[in-house]
Amino acid sequence: MMLPDAPIPEKGFFVTHFLTVNDQARSREFYSGVLGGKIIFEENPCIIKLANSWIILNSGGGPTPDKPDVILETPPDPNRLNSFLNLRVADIQACYKEWKGKGAHFITEPLDNHGREMRCYMRDPDGYIIEVGQTSQKMIDILENRG
Repeated sequence: MMLPDAPIPEKGFFVTHFLTVNDQARSREFYSGVLGGKIIFEENPCIIKLANSWIILNSGGGPTPDKPDVILETPPDPNRLNSFLNLRVADIQACYKEWKGKGAHFITEPLDNHGREMRCYMRDPDGYIIEVGQTSQKMIDILENRG
């Protein structure tokens, strides 16, 4: 493991996102090959530095001593989710074109969301959705004036 890129804080904490996946190699290729993440550790778990955060990918499984009543599994219905990644980008059209060209499956092209952002959603190999959004100048102005 390359420690300078690993999510190992010297103080405080980092936020990482854990995803239960069916096939670590397939998911690793998506997050590194399509989204440009840097593979820090190959598998069990796979750790990928993705921009300023990390994605941790691992297979599902039954309860463990530290989570005795929890079973990890991929979403049984990819259209019923309660959380998703949200990637904030500087140029949504460029990301859409690049990632689609690398095989990403987008649900729609980038669409206007009430003038506050452009956004679209894609799916990873296990059906998780990922929001891709670009904040509009209108929203930047609103946030700046909240004082």
